[in-house]
Amino acid sequence: MKFFKNIGKALFGSSKPVKIVKTKVKKASKKKTVKPAKKKAAKPAAKKSVKKLAVKRKSKPVKKNGAVKKQPKMVKSAIAAFPTAEVTHYFPHVNAAVLRIKLGDIRIGDELHFKGHTTDFKEKVVSMQIDHKPVLIARKGDDFGVEVASRVRAGDLVFKK
Repeated sequence: MKFFKNIGKALFGSSKPVKIVKTKVKKASKKKTVKPAKKKAAKPAAKKSVKKLAVKRKSKPVKKNGAVKKQPKMVKSAIAAFPTAEVTHYFPHVNAAVLRIKLGDIRIGDELHFKGHTTDFKEKVVSMQIDHKPVLIARKGDDFGVEVASRVRAGDLVFKK
C-alpha cells in the first residue's frame, strides 16, 4: 500500500487536503440606536471578522536557459511500474519490432524491458526508425521500429528501466 501512496505522491503531488477557513460576518441592523458613550479603559480595537479563504499555492520553478529538471528517484520508480509501450508487430527476417508508445517517451540509449506471455528480456535501444528514417527520440502516440535481439509478439508490454 505504501508503494501506491508513493506513486500517487510522485505523480499528483502531496495528498494533504487544502484547508479552507471561513469566518462569519455580522450584518449591521437596519435600525440605528444611539447609545450614550461610556468611558472605558483603553482596549485594543476589535476587528470585524471578514470572510477569508486560505489557499496553498506552489511556486513554479524557473528554468535557467533551457535547463532540464531532473526527475526524483521516486517519480522514476513510479513511471517504471506502468508500461511505456506495446509491441504491435514483429519482423523476424530483420529482428525488428514495431512499438506504439502509451506513456512518456523513448530515446536512444534507454534500457527497455520486454515482457509478455513467453517473452522476458531487457535490451538497450541502439537504433530507432519512424517511416524508415532514423530518429533520436519517439514520443507518446508514435509508432516506431526498433531492433531487438530475440523474438517478441504483438501485445507484449515494454517497460522503460
